[in-house]
Amino acid sequence: MGIMRLISWNVNGVRAVARKGMLEWFAKERPDVLCLQETKAMPEQLGPELLAIPDYAVEWTWAEKKGYSGVATYSRAKHKEMTRGLGIKRYDAEGRVMVTQFKDFTLFNVYFPNGKASPERLRFKLDFYDDFLDTMERWRKKGHKNLIVCGDVNTAHREIDLARPKENKHISGFLPEERAWIDKLLERGWTDAFRQFESGPEHYTWWDQQSRARDRNVGWRIDYFFVTEELKPALKRSFHLPDVLGSDHCPVGIELDV
Repeated sequence: MGIMRLISWNVNGVRAVARKGMLEWFAKERPDVLCLQETKAMPEQLGPELLAIPDYAVEWTWAEKKGYSGVATYSRAKHKEMTRGLGIKRYDAEGRVMVTQFKDFTLFNVYFPNGKASPERLRFKLDFYDDFLDTMERWRKKGHKNLIVCGDVNTAHREIDLARPKENKHISGFLPEERAWIDKLLERGWTDAFRQFESGPEHYTWWDQQSRARDRNVGWRIDYFFVTEELKPALKRSFHLPDVLGSDHCPVGIELDV
């Protein structure tokens, strides 16, 4: 198949970002796979410009609550199937996961929960983390070794991954128990693709819009690609696209030789 380019982007409302130039960017970029999170839309709310892009298969999943959560995966690369959800009702009701199976790997497009709203939502986020990791372990035990997880994880892993770690150490998104889950993921044989190629600071993927933090690059790295150890040799590049505007997040991506 050769080099495949995969891009993930939390668009913070697909209808809004489409009005801000996403479709023109998409037509120019033409990745093999584009994963969107926080689409905030049901298919019946969308037009053909988002539902029927030439040369791409697309599948959507959405929350029961209107204008909330949701992910979509566009694939130009040949794939076997796309399926929605983890098979766990409390999460799938929020439309957080799309699974695409390719010949050489399986891709999980995930919008992980945000825990800032309340203690109950933080608990929901941590439960999702644990159940998601258990699901990944089951996939691996069934012989699926080449797995990729991409999306908005809603947690900065280390101090280097946000501009102001000391001020945020008690804020959801940088709590010890949230960061420990990423440690656990890496300990179980997963690789943070971006950190394979870039060890330096000031590489962020989300900026607070109200404070115009993006202008000053006061941000957080909370959007990731993780790959299993078996797929690591195929990983050729990982990148952020901070100049792509339209959302409070920027797109992130990888290139694989498969």
